[in-house]
Amino acid sequence: MTVTEARGGERSEPQVRQAERAGPAQGHVYSISPAGRAFSGPPGWQRKYFAGIVFSDVAAGILGAAVALLARFGSLNEHSQIYALGLLALPAVWIAALGLSRAFESRYLFVGTEEYQRVVNAALSLAAAVALVSYGLELPTSRAFVLIALPTAAAVSIGARFAWRKWLHGQRRAGKCMKRVVLVGHESAVAALVVQLRREHYHGLNVVAACLPTEEARGALLEFDTRVRGSFDRIADAVAAERADTVIVLSCPEIDGPALRRLAWKLERSDVDLIVASALVDVAGDRTTIRPVDGLPMLHLDHARLTGVRRWVKNSVDRIGAALLLLALSPLLLGAAFLIRATSPGPAVFKQERIGKDGQPFTIWKFRTMYVDAERRLAQLKHLNESDGVLFKMKDDPRVTRIGKHLRRFSIDEFPQLVNVLRGDMSLVGPRPPLAVEVAAYETDMRRRLVVKPGMTGLWQVSGRSDLPWEEAVRLDLRYVENWTLSLDLVILLRTVTAILRPHGAY
Repeated sequence: MTVTEARGGERSEPQVRQAERAGPAQGHVYSISPAGRAFSGPPGWQRKYFAGIVFSDVAAGILGAAVALLARFGSLNEHSQIYALGLLALPAVWIAALGLSRAFESRYLFVGTEEYQRVVNAALSLAAAVALVSYGLELPTSRAFVLIALPTAAAVSIGARFAWRKWLHGQRRAGKCMKRVVLVGHESAVAALVVQLRREHYHGLNVVAACLPTEEARGALLEFDTRVRGSFDRIADAVAAERADTVIVLSCPEIDGPALRRLAWKLERSDVDLIVASALVDVAGDRTTIRPVDGLPMLHLDHARLTGVRRWVKNSVDRIGAALLLLALSPLLLGAAFLIRATSPGPAVFKQERIGKDGQPFTIWKFRTMYVDAERRLAQLKHLNESDGVLFKMKDDPRVTRIGKHLRRFSIDEFPQLVNVLRGDMSLVGPRPPLAVEVAAYETDMRRRLVVKPGMTGLWQVSGRSDLPWEEAVRLDLRYVENWTLSLDLVILLRTVTAILRPHGAY
């Protein structure tokens, strides 16, 4: 029996989310494939998805060769005829490179950023291989052709795979292309995971039944329509009765190593995935490795990397990106400032003290979206607070100006924070910048989010904004701190554009 990590989350990629913060079902998910298992093949939607990305990658190879040919040579002639063969060769070589980079494995498809990283790795590896072969055999290879063809192929492949993933997420939003899941564990943990999987439909996991040690729901699970199919010794029967194709075992002392192995034996004759959720909370897959010790698989956890060269690179990217964005958005910023001054009395820019890295206060800049007497009117509206945390949130806040509603809807009021990024107080991506009153209410774990700079956007921004519960917003910030990578920053920035264009939860 082999154990492999199932990397399906917005983590890694939004990757990447895990189970509820308080639930013991959080953390990594591992797929156990019993030896000798008879597979009947993937479902029809999965075959269609796989065929689609292969076709897209072939088209990417052809397009990359065509663009490079036209850009380098302009037309077919005696010097470019040999490169015209690239229209046939590059697609095959590109598919092979993607295969060697494991970009077609189902564990990396559907969710997360690992799929895109493997496409980039394929392009870099192929470029290195071409350079070595050309140098070793002294072939007169056109460097310009290679440097145009491979990045073009990689960009088209990533774009096409992103489009296919959006199609799949749309299907799952409609209840299609889902896996039927039987959850196994204690009732509170099962209920927490049901909540999360129903909120995060893009994972494609539809909980159809549960097996509990008590054989029937008595507490948290009573709020859901999830059927309970008996105790832990009836898991195989529950799978058969519900026609399930996935079993997720949550952390519980009743199911130890021998019990898990026996369960795998019971499921090995059917095409059923067995997944084990560990108790690790919001830890990215690249920080964990399984190393066997005398036949016992040991899960090793690396520390979060918060310093060093990568941190310096992040700071550099932040400041260069902020400077370029300020230059590009200057007409919009000037226009917004003019409209604010023209439609309500008071300054165009609102300044407020927030808490930054290591608990140090700084002054944040935002466009003013409320009337100047907003703070004095707050006491009259306290009873209308729609937030479950220390912040005051109200969808139809009468203190917001007419132009302020539009600025908030598309997050334009946040753009002056580019000045904070340029000054080094903030980052483009990071935890939400908290107020001092929020920090005073933090529990010990929550203070972990203060070890990095706050950001203009983050997982909280692309996951629901003001619609998020307080605990969920803080947990997303903690996940970012623990799993930070430059590629995660890039994914969050791209998703922020979508979040701004579809401004749900902006008020």
